Parts: sequence; C-alpha cells; structure tokens
Amino acid sequence: MSAQEFAARIRGRERILGYWSVIDSPISTEWIAHVGWDYIALDMQHGLIGYSGMVAGLTAIDSSPSTVGMVRVEANNPTPIGRALDAGAVGVIVPLINNAEEAAAAVAAAKYPPFGVRSYGPMRSQLRVGPIPADANRDTVVFAMIETPQGLANVEEICAVPGLDGVYVGPSDLRIAVGGKHSNDPDVSEEFEAALTRVREAAAAAGVAAGIHTPAGQIAAQRLGEGYTFATVASDLTHLANVSAQHLEAAKS
Repeated sequence: MSAQEFAARIRGRERILGYWSVIDSPISTEWIAHVGWDYIALDMQHGLIGYSGMVAGLTAIDSSPSTVGMVRVEANNPTPIGRALDAGAVGVIVPLINNAEEAAAAVAAAKYPPFGVRSYGPMRSQLRVGPIPADANRDTVVFAMIETPQGLANVEEICAVPGLDGVYVGPSDLRIAVGGKHSNDPDVSEEFEAALTRVREAAAAAGVAAGIHTPAGQIAAQRLGEGYTFATVASDLTHLANVSAQHLEAAKS
C-alpha cells in the first residue's frame, strides 16, 4: 500500500487494522509485515527501539507491498516527529496531547511550510512518500493520543484541529485518567467505556479517524464494531511471551 493510499483510507474513515512493535528486531518486524496488517506502528515512547532500530524496522516494513510503517514518537516535539518521518514513517502517533494547541503543534511539526515547521531532510521518506514537500504534506498522517484527563476533557476541540487526521486512544493511561488504580482496574469500567464513547463520537462529528490500541484481535473487532475506524492489536513482545507460555503449558500436560 502506498502512503497516499493509506492516508486516503484513514481520511475516508475506512476500517484499518494494525500491529504494534516494541522489540528492536527488524527480522521479526519483517515477518509480521508480511502477515497482512495494514500498518505496523513502532513504539519509540515505551518500546525498546532506538533510532537505528526504528530505521531498520521501517525498512523491514517496506518490504511488504501491503503494509505501511508508523511511529509512536516519544514526545510532542518537532525533532522526534521530523526524524520519524525522515526515516520513512508514513505517519506519527503523538502521545499525551492535552488540548487543541498541543495538537496543532504536532500537526505543524509533521508538515512542511507553509502548513508547518518541518525541516526538509527526507533521508528515507523520499523513497516511500517522495521528495516533494506538497506530496509529503498530503500523504503524511498525524494522530493525537487521547490518554490524559485534559485530553479527554478537550477531545472535541482536539478533533477539530485543522490538519489532524485522527485521534488515538491509549487505553492504559486513559483508564487511569478516569480514576483507575491501575491500567486494568475493573472498578472504573463504566467510566472507561463512557470515555471511549466520547472519543469516537467526537472524531465522528469532526470527520476524522478514531483509533485505539487493543490487547487482542477480538477486542479490536469489538471496537471497530462500536465505531472506531482503526485499531492496533497487542504487540510483538506480548505475543512472544503469551505463545511461549502456551507452548510450555502444552508440553507439561
């Protein structure tokens, strides 16, 4: 899938499925890219991936004709956003967005002038997106993570920011944001589900994509059925541990 096709599908609010990578293993990422996911997101915020690993991971993803690479950057700052895009990511997921001003800053960091402040240096992105700034502005997608109390309170204004392609729920932080004692606290399930409804309704009203991280394919299907337009499933580290444990138990039986 080309960057232009992916951006069009995102902006068309089509159903899209992605995968999450936290391990610095380009070979593993390459194998996963050939499974058929629409995108793989490399986690530079909490993942175990450095800059060289990010470049190698994006290169591995690009070996698949059907999958594109995105990056969850470590901070809402022009430097990591620009480096991820220069390395060949077709989009960035920006964490801890609290208000419309911060969302607008994320968009500006991802866009070349006159729409933003991105510095020109498409080291790899010219191979994937192209060397023309206008094309990159058109084909690069930007998502604001909704995961803080302030972000949830301001989600309608965030969704209305010009140039923002969508919002993306970080469920662990969001559950804590609505009062959870930990990321899986069942005592705030009602508040959490209400927050998820508010986010997806705000995105729908603004005509932008609504994304969410999910722990399993069944949950991804559920959230898409509820109205989210794209969903990421689990992570390579989680699946590695889970499958290993399953086989260990099977061998013991």
